[in-house]
Amino acid sequence: MTAHFSSTTPNGSSNGATFAGVSLEDLPKSDTFTSKLPPDPEFPTPSASHNAPREDLGPRMVKGALYTYVRPEETVDPELLGISPAAMRDIGLQSGEEATPDFKALVAGNKTYWDPSTEKGIYPWAQCYGGYQFGSWAGQLGDGRAISLFESTNPSTQTRYEIQLKGAGKTPYSRFADGKAVLRSSIREFIVSEALNALHIPSTRALSLTLAPKSKVRRERVEPGAIVARFAQSWLRIGTFDILRARGDRKNVRRLATYVAENVYSGWTSLPSILPEPASATSSSTVNPARDVPPEKTEGVSPGEENRFARLYREIARRNAITVAYWQAYAFTNGVLNTDNTSLLGLSLDFGPFAFLDNFDPSYTPNHDDHMLRYSYRNQPSIIWWNLLRLGESLGELIGAGSRVDEDQFVNEGVTKAFAPELIQRAETIIERVGDEYKAVFLAEYTRLMRQRFGLTSKNAKDFDELFSEALDTMEALELDFNHFFRRLSSVKVKDLENEEGRKWVAGRFFHAEGVTGLGNNEEGARERIAKWLERWRIRVQDDWGNDDEGDLKREFEMKKVNPKFVPRSWVLDELIQRVEHGGEREVIGQVMEMALNPFKDAWETGDRKQEERWCGDVPRGNRQMMCSCSS
Repeated sequence: MTAHFSSTTPNGSSNGATFAGVSLEDLPKSDTFTSKLPPDPEFPTPSASHNAPREDLGPRMVKGALYTYVRPEETVDPELLGISPAAMRDIGLQSGEEATPDFKALVAGNKTYWDPSTEKGIYPWAQCYGGYQFGSWAGQLGDGRAISLFESTNPSTQTRYEIQLKGAGKTPYSRFADGKAVLRSSIREFIVSEALNALHIPSTRALSLTLAPKSKVRRERVEPGAIVARFAQSWLRIGTFDILRARGDRKNVRRLATYVAENVYSGWTSLPSILPEPASATSSSTVNPARDVPPEKTEGVSPGEENRFARLYREIARRNAITVAYWQAYAFTNGVLNTDNTSLLGLSLDFGPFAFLDNFDPSYTPNHDDHMLRYSYRNQPSIIWWNLLRLGESLGELIGAGSRVDEDQFVNEGVTKAFAPELIQRAETIIERVGDEYKAVFLAEYTRLMRQRFGLTSKNAKDFDELFSEALDTMEALELDFNHFFRRLSSVKVKDLENEEGRKWVAGRFFHAEGVTGLGNNEEGARERIAKWLERWRIRVQDDWGNDDEGDLKREFEMKKVNPKFVPRSWVLDELIQRVEHGGEREVIGQVMEMALNPFKDAWETGDRKQEERWCGDVPRGNRQMMCSCSS
């Protein structure tokens, strides 16, 4: 089970705990997912799957199930390329465990915790789900190359994770694909998963990266294969409900919703109580709603009474609102926000053609197949809500049933003709209200994050228009680098902004190395525009921190805690891929990971300070706003 997200602690992080960790063998393991949800009827037990030829576990339609028991394909001569020390700590593994044969075999797909001689232990599985891709129903999708090994529980934090291998071979959900992952995309996912967590952005995680040197994978070209061992508190997604609704499987919709509340979240009482007033970004009841509502209780008045399933829907929407607020505040663009890539736990999930913005361009998409810009940076909040509407359709019957949701006739026979109009009206009322709550939670969290990034401690109603929006408009017009802007702003001294000349001089630090860019811009006009904004910022900063050096130092310290010096930009990852795949380098993986795990530092211990500064410096002009494909 998972507790409510902290707004300041990375997802699942042990947060500096001194627990030394345990061995892989001693790490507590479970199979809650497969013990509580329906298996593939063709392979209903681990033995049935294990005794079948591996080729029989390939692509086909799977109905009435949420997973299939399936073992990873063997990896020949695997090479462990890297691990995340932070992931090791958060899972609860001791330092040095990555050097053991058992660990290397496990993350390569060559070891499981099921004993065929006794038929005991935990057998791997692949999830079944569907999804809307680019707005159109895509049918059955599922884990086409991801296989979960077991659930682990950190003995210190009691946080449970589902450990999964991506690139582990064909499953019934592979469709026309090969079940493999290429090294290129695996490096990208390995780094960005941990980078997002280090930035406090809710995300799935990555434990290790393994090269499969004998695996030659055909994409646009033949590429080396790889496996990422990744983990999350849940891999369930909106697409898991999509497939059940599309098949009219109302029994398993209810079963899955119950499982999510009781086993993914911290139980029904952890879900939010009905809001006492309309949702508002400035309302404390919206930002921090009451909880501890008994599962059987229905709250509110007709036609919008909320039962426990409505509360579950609201919590999923709230979690995703918070996550997309982080994306927008840190300019992270997922690139493929289909419903099968939208987490029920509000995690950043399944990384394909993602990117952090370089120049601030709201219409940017890193996906070169997204010709309509559906998944552009600007559209992410509205697309996540579109996906949540699909979830509302899946849960609509349960939400709309209100206080009658547990009546035998409703549970066993469905919606009567007489009850349908009332149910539909209630569901529509609640879903519309959740939309308002989603917007309010997003705006509240985005405002909080941006206030931190700008170094402000107090709230001012004018900040959004006069500071935040004007800064973004200026960045867009002058083609300024988004994350560099905030890091460099952190070090600006207020005393240097006391006159127009000083403000214009400071403005130059935000330019690219080649100077002012952008159509119709010139240096004088750019300096004047930035200087005008800096004067407004100076006044607000002085309100919060005073006008002395001590206040300035405190503000700089706080700003650098939230404004990263390093983010894994596309050009850095591209260089990393080239050096590992074509140059045979290995040490560079750990160097990039070290920086990704500590993005707010001024310097790292990679042994190459010049390289660190280059990766944190101005993005080479030809490498800005890079795009890539979904093929991985």
